[in-house]
Amino acid sequence: MSRRSKPAPPTTLVLVRHGLTPTTGKEMPERGPGPSLSEAGIGQAEQAALHIATRRQYWPPIAGLYSSPLRRTRETAGVLAKVLDLEVVEMAELADCDAGDWAGIDLRELAKKPEWPTVVHHPSDFRFPGGEPLAAMAARAVGAAKSLADAHGGATIIAVSHADPIKAVLADALGMHLDMFQRVLVSPASVSVITYSPSGTCVVEANWTGAPMPPQGTDGARGKAR
Repeated sequence: MSRRSKPAPPTTLVLVRHGLTPTTGKEMPERGPGPSLSEAGIGQAEQAALHIATRRQYWPPIAGLYSSPLRRTRETAGVLAKVLDLEVVEMAELADCDAGDWAGIDLRELAKKPEWPTVVHHPSDFRFPGGEPLAAMAARAVGAAKSLADAHGGATIIAVSHADPIKAVLADALGMHLDMFQRVLVSPASVSVITYSPSGTCVVEANWTGAPMPPQGTDGARGKAR
């Protein structure tokens, strides 16, 4: 009688959005390193780190902490690294979408543009003027998530990124078309957890913040709290 092979353990991906900055929810992020965390954002990052510290006992061992190279994500990852005793590895594919000519513009002004309904309802067809298509951003974010899962099979990986890339990864895990990814809420310093295994993908936790849910429109394309 042949012995059954033991199924491979699931790989756990922990997605953390950066904490608040002085411009979060007010303007499209500027190009370059971008703003630092505000005092409130640092507190949010600490709260997220403590949440992960209490949950890690239920996950496989943490094999790595990866971060977008932008300042707000690096600073958030730095807080996690200190609490969890990990080293931060930069990963360019986790960066926010390049907003091109829209970078640094007040979100209320952008919401008046004729292209805005496309951002909200058909993001797969939208490219930021002088910047990156949302579909390309989603493809690189999902690719990064899956490459990390492949590289650290059976372990836990933490990835610190931005609202849109995280929404894209969650939407992919849920089997949603990119045109529906704006329905996914990813708040500042939120924690979301996905498991990958041969039997399938599972969203275990989404948008944990340890705080009451924000009013509708403070995240995603409707408020674009990036």
